Amino acid sequence: MRRQAVVGFGLGCFFAALVSTASAQAPPAPAAAQMARGEYLVTRVAMCTQCHSPRNEAGELEQDQLLQGARMPIASPYSSMMFAVSTPKLAGLPAGFREEDLVRLLRTGSDHRGRTPRPPMPPFRMNEEDARAIAAYLSSLR
Repeated sequence: MRRQAVVGFGLGCFFAALVSTASAQAPPAPAAAQMARGEYLVTRVAMCTQCHSPRNEAGELEQDQLLQGARMPIASPYSSMMFAVSTPKLAGLPAGFREEDLVRLLRTGSDHRGRTPRPPMPPFRMNEEDARAIAAYLSSLR
């Protein structure tokens, strides 16, 4: 019996120390987590940098000009569908947009005036959390 009590006490101390250590390492602040999610979505999922950033002569993205707006890097493959000629600056939010406007665009596919962006911009139907993360991230850029 005594041996079981010692083992139980030892395991209890181990788990208490584990919980104490875990709580001492506070999770990132919600704003930081939201910004990281926004950056991930912009750069790795929606791939906004591919059209909204200028390219050099070799066709590579200008790393110091990411999301600053650019000429459209591709032409429409369809004669009946015109692609946008240029893309707006997204860093700091597009001109005339508030965060709420961008959230609406990313959730519904239309802007605050009810207009849809020209192709090849896809009509995103993001959830609220992802749209807000993107808006927060883009707002933080200059």
